[in-house]
Amino acid sequence: MDEAPTQGRSTREDWLALALETLIRDGIDRVKIQIMARQLNVSRSSFYWFFKDSRDLYDQMLDTWLTKNTGPIIQRALRPAPTITQAILNVFECWVDEELFDPRLDVAVRLWARRTPAVLKVVESADQQRLDALTGMFSRYGYADVDALVRARVLYFTQIGQYTLDVREDIAVRLSRTRAFLVAFSGQEPSAAELEQFERLVLRMTGMSRRRG
Repeated sequence: MDEAPTQGRSTREDWLALALETLIRDGIDRVKIQIMARQLNVSRSSFYWFFKDSRDLYDQMLDTWLTKNTGPIIQRALRPAPTITQAILNVFECWVDEELFDPRLDVAVRLWARRTPAVLKVVESADQQRLDALTGMFSRYGYADVDALVRARVLYFTQIGQYTLDVREDIAVRLSRTRAFLVAFSGQEPSAAELEQFERLVLRMTGMSRRRG
């Protein structure tokens, strides 16, 4: 039985990680087998031990994006919470932890989608899944159908728009605006305990020291 080539000792994960990094940094045009083989110091043929062809690689890149950036939003939108403001804070976790949502990857996939209709369909489907989950979240807390839909869209498009426009804010500044965003998105006042718990979580996620003053 033939064995995989030993040159370079590449793995499927090596190829996929490099493809995603290249997509983020340089765009889909640079996600080429020959270029990546040189970067991994392996033979071009080793690619085919892990992928059928470039299309297979692209499909797995999109699957990784869906798992990484869509799954956590849906999971947090479905997480039980005593109030809508706490439910929104659960979703906010995705916006402060890049292990839950990678904004650079999201923007890169959207740029790719502008050029490739098949990718655009995947992105549109993912956006709809995210919006459906957020709309359902608002509905569970008694918002009328139209209100739930509009509030979900405002919440979601506000954040995705920030990423697309590359708006950069210090985490302390973002924390200082948490209450105002919650009121804007929900029309309800969060409790001091909810804000305190979320701040502790964010500081732990980001490794920041607790603010003093």
